[in-house]
Amino acid sequence: MNIKKSILLRVRVAFLLVTLFAIAIVVKTGVIQFAQGEKWKEMAEQINVKYKKVKATRGNIYSDNGSLLATSLPFYKLAFDATIASDDVFNQGVDSLALMLSKFFKDESKQTYKRRLKNARSTGRQYLRLNRKMVGYQDKKKMSGWPIFREGQLRGGVIFEKVDKRFHPFANLSRRTIGFVNENHRGAGLEYSFNEQLSGKDGEALYQKLAGGGEKPLFDSNDIKTENGYDIESTIDINLQDVTETALLKALEYHEADYGVVVVMEVNTGEIKAISNLSRSKAGYYFERYNYAVGGLREPGSTFKLATMIALLEDTNISLNDSVNTGDGILKFYDNTVRDHDLGGYGTITVQQAFEKSSNVAMAKLVDKYFGLNPERYLQYIDNLGLSQPLGLQIKGEGIPKIKRPTDKGWSGITLPWMAYGYGLELTPIQSLAMYNAVANDGKLIKPILVKSIRRADKILDEYNTVVLNDEICSKETLSKLKIMLEGVVERGTAQNIRNSYYKIAGKTGTAQILENGRYTKKYITSFAGYFPADDPKYSAIVVIKNPKGWRQYGSSVAAPVFKEIADNIYSRDIDMHKAMPKEFIAEKDVFPIIKSGNYEELSYICNQLGISNHRGDSQDDWVTTALKGNSISWKDNQVSTKYVPDVKGMTLRDALYLLESCGLRVNIKGKGRVVNQSQYPGSKALKGSTVTIELS
Repeated sequence: MNIKKSILLRVRVAFLLVTLFAIAIVVKTGVIQFAQGEKWKEMAEQINVKYKKVKATRGNIYSDNGSLLATSLPFYKLAFDATIASDDVFNQGVDSLALMLSKFFKDESKQTYKRRLKNARSTGRQYLRLNRKMVGYQDKKKMSGWPIFREGQLRGGVIFEKVDKRFHPFANLSRRTIGFVNENHRGAGLEYSFNEQLSGKDGEALYQKLAGGGEKPLFDSNDIKTENGYDIESTIDINLQDVTETALLKALEYHEADYGVVVVMEVNTGEIKAISNLSRSKAGYYFERYNYAVGGLREPGSTFKLATMIALLEDTNISLNDSVNTGDGILKFYDNTVRDHDLGGYGTITVQQAFEKSSNVAMAKLVDKYFGLNPERYLQYIDNLGLSQPLGLQIKGEGIPKIKRPTDKGWSGITLPWMAYGYGLELTPIQSLAMYNAVANDGKLIKPILVKSIRRADKILDEYNTVVLNDEICSKETLSKLKIMLEGVVERGTAQNIRNSYYKIAGKTGTAQILENGRYTKKYITSFAGYFPADDPKYSAIVVIKNPKGWRQYGSSVAAPVFKEIADNIYSRDIDMHKAMPKEFIAEKDVFPIIKSGNYEELSYICNQLGISNHRGDSQDDWVTTALKGNSISWKDNQVSTKYVPDVKGMTLRDALYLLESCGLRVNIKGKGRVVNQSQYPGSKALKGSTVTIELS
């Protein structure tokens, strides 16, 4: 056989083998397609079907009066299975559906939506995401009536995939305290601290993976139902929270400070009624970035002098009237200097005056004298006040106090004197507040609480009551002396600027230099901690403002006014805080009960029409009150000025509203009839924008 014939034979054999292989492929394809088609289709469906986690609906967070602070709202991804609807349903409805989609989303034309729908139909696409925007529940209900969609998922192919989104009805109010939980299960605030209770239990459902990347739920008896999360009832008073944030924000903007903190607590229960943490951004606006109240460790400054006085009064025989020589306000401790705020010092003053004037020199001298040789004794009193350990709050992220011990590295001869007036140690604002609240609470130290209960409808999972950490932080004798000094700070000391004649405030100012790179700067952390009304405490509060700018940089001029503004607002809204009206403001009963107070011309007209004897005398004002003389009425001037709160007792609602609103006051009305009580004393200075409550009967 020559070479030519050999090559031709090999070519023919190769061609035959290729042909036979091709025929075999065609035959096998036919067998798979037709003979075994159903088998492979079922197998493919089984591969593309799997159980998928279904998120439970997260529980709600409520304020103390049931207002929603955080809730989950349902939103939906809108998708379409173009293979489901019949030809008649699809062809008759595609034009109208495309038009409605275009009008609703306003991002593409009717023709574009129609082309997408028809392309998906022609290619057998089982999952087409119609728009990246999610729709709300009401929009979902509306869309369910659109052409094609009205046939539902099983006959029309519409797919609504539910996605819960967290919603805060009061926007940024107490945002950091309410908190968050992100996709990595990290977060802050109540959302994070109570995540297990709020999140509930996820379920499982059978889903089929579709061409185009979507998934379609399949109904299966083995599905595991979700258990929605429990609800949290917090202690936050949403109205007081609003007042607190407004007062703090106003001060921060005025002083251009770095950040500010306010915590308001109910004395007897430890319930936190308001907590605000506002930080300044680079752009100059304030927002809640970090919970400084709970986790922000800082040197407390002079507010810590309360702890020092407890140790001195409990462990020594000093009295408030004992003298202490502060000299010219400068005292050397080794190579370091203690200075008082006022240049020239205070000379020789009493222990009480030293506290009220906030003398650093006096505190350092007293602590060095009585505890210098036994500093651990002083620290035992700090431990007894609960200041050396976290409080064990319900919210995660509480700062751990930093208080040096004689055995610690860095302890020196100046550590104790410095500690006496709030330097060389670090506390959080809420830990300092707990100490002041204990004094207001007759010596009982209690744990601050933010959550009262966890529940679902009427079912209570857990309830949180007041926890007493220490029944008695000091003796009754010491306690009474502390109250005298704390009231004296406002009456005669560093916080005289917030003294008022309606109710008493007790507290302590604080100003601490900020430590940067190991050196104290001319920047300050200002604070005021205290309680009110001082004679029957109902609320305690602390205000901390870091690095205020300008010439006002002390606790008395920066933090204390914020405290007073919040206290004034609470006082104006809470009639139970008010003392009984003086005798001169109480109208006599049973005689001319209707004619009590109002506009002179109107009341005089009524009397004349009824034949009631009335006499004006020297009265000249348009507004009068009644003074009874036998069976006749004499009119007494009701001195009305827009600068002072008018006496509206006995007036009709119309007259009372006119006078009070003319003074710039907000009026809260209770009851019907005539005014029988008012929350702000007549003749007191009218604080524009403050609220006055009037009771009618």
